[in-house]
Amino acid sequence: MKLLEEKILNTGKCIGDDILKVDMFLNHQLDVKLLDDIGEEINRIFAEDKPNKILTVEASGIAIAVAASRAMGYLPVVFAKKTKPSTMIDDSYCAEAISFTKGTSSILRVSKDFLNKDDRVLIIDDFLAKGEAGMALCDLVKQAGGTVVGFTAAIEKEHQGGAERMRNIGIKVQSLAVIAEMRDGKITFK
Repeated sequence: MKLLEEKILNTGKCIGDDILKVDMFLNHQLDVKLLDDIGEEINRIFAEDKPNKILTVEASGIAIAVAASRAMGYLPVVFAKKTKPSTMIDDSYCAEAISFTKGTSSILRVSKDFLNKDDRVLIIDDFLAKGEAGMALCDLVKQAGGTVVGFTAAIEKEHQGGAERMRNIGIKVQSLAVIAEMRDGKITFK
């Protein structure tokens, strides 16, 4: 997605050779027009897969998932929680994910009320690096007996191998901006 690539080049900041800071438009402050364009692109890519639900992780994936939902006819958006709130009193599906950026481990949780065997789930996240969150989200859908119809990230860091890891388990992966390399503050897109 050329528009997203341009936004990354114009306002993103490399931190070393592995971390991309995009908080000017995606992770802290939101460019809502860009999000709407992202949602339309996700719909263009995945409409034929006929998802009936979108799954993401709190918090950065929610805005992208909502934009995609709007473009796809207002599909329900479910987001996995990183900590168990006191209101989650029912059974839940759980899977561990290690955050590449934060260097922490979280148990992702989704109430069994929100995922089931009839669901055709599109998984959406802000970043795809090593694939930890994506794999954990796939596991949650599998536990529910549902089907993952695809995975997309706004930004994929191809050199970190997450997309390949997910494709190896049979998941359709198509991210919107695919970074081939980050080196010395320069970003090269695939």
